[in-house]
Amino acid sequence: MDVAPGERVAISFSVNGVERELEVETRRLLSDALRVDLGLTGTHVGCEHGVCGCCTVLLDERPVRSCLVLAVQAAGCEVRTVEGLAAPDGALAPLQRAFKQEHALQCGFCTPGFLMTASSFYRDAAGMSDEEIREALGGQLCRCTGYVGIVRAVRVAAAMEADS
Repeated sequence: MDVAPGERVAISFSVNGVERELEVETRRLLSDALRVDLGLTGTHVGCEHGVCGCCTVLLDERPVRSCLVLAVQAAGCEVRTVEGLAAPDGALAPLQRAFKQEHALQCGFCTPGFLMTASSFYRDAAGMSDEEIREALGGQLCRCTGYVGIVRAVRVAAAMEADS
């Protein structure tokens, strides 16, 4: 694609199951498109370098740092944000309930990134060791919790999912 700096292009993609169309500058980050253009502020932006993981969303079911992905790269894809975890009636997903139950958050800034990363694997967590869960959550930074409650919440969510 040959485009001039500042040029705008039309893109369409699905966000939390809803088809969306935007006109964005080619350099627009996916995190900015989600937060500013679509008003989905649950995706937090921390370091803006892909280090902290706060901006993690699922892109075609795979966790990605939305501060490192251009919005145009998401064209034709399925994007899922933290707003897409709860049921349409607002009922929390098992992973969200487990985070609340196990006190796996304090300030909450990193929580959306942890939830989105964990949502890609937590159903398999019952058979994982704590170390394997920590490895799967690698790259998600939290300055408050020490990760113990987060690892426990992932395991509890897996049990909730198995019981339903």
